[in-house]
Amino acid sequence: MTASLALPPTPAETNNRIAAAVATQEPRLRAFVRRQVADLTEVEDIVQDAFVELVSAYRVMEPVVHVAAWLRRVARNRIIDRFRQRSRDDRVFDSGTPGELYDGPAADSARPDVSYERDVLAEKLVDALSELPPEQRDIFVAHELDGRSFKELATETGTPVNTLLSRKHAAILHLRRRLKDFYSTMAD
Repeated sequence: MTASLALPPTPAETNNRIAAAVATQEPRLRAFVRRQVADLTEVEDIVQDAFVELVSAYRVMEPVVHVAAWLRRVARNRIIDRFRQRSRDDRVFDSGTPGELYDGPAADSARPDVSYERDVLAEKLVDALSELPPEQRDIFVAHELDGRSFKELATETGTPVNTLLSRKHAAILHLRRRLKDFYSTMAD
């Protein structure tokens, strides 16, 4: 009895698989990222990065079996990277903001435990932000992460400043509740 060896896919077959994956997964992936990132330019960048990684994976390794789950994980990692970068820029955790979420070690600390703490916080923050209603998440992200003013956002959206302030306040209360365990664990 002879075992037949499966031939690797041809470049044309690989291209067809990639094109099919992009066509079927792109709308879902864009919606997934959009629920967590307010800036449409960044949404496009994250989605594009995920598909670039998909193409690389197909070209370098075996084809990805669970494309949808794989793409979501890549996009989620990109979103977490975005929050990590913002925290390094010290925007998210600016001690001068009234809605301060975190009063831990300085952003420029190079200690591994501080870096780990910030990475864990970034991941937990992404999870907590994804639970918010879109209008609360969008105002929080636009003000805290993108550094946009309430006046600018009010003009752009047609929403009164007090409504935007109320939405951000609700978002902060939710994030504080969700991150409470993280704070107490890190304080120990």
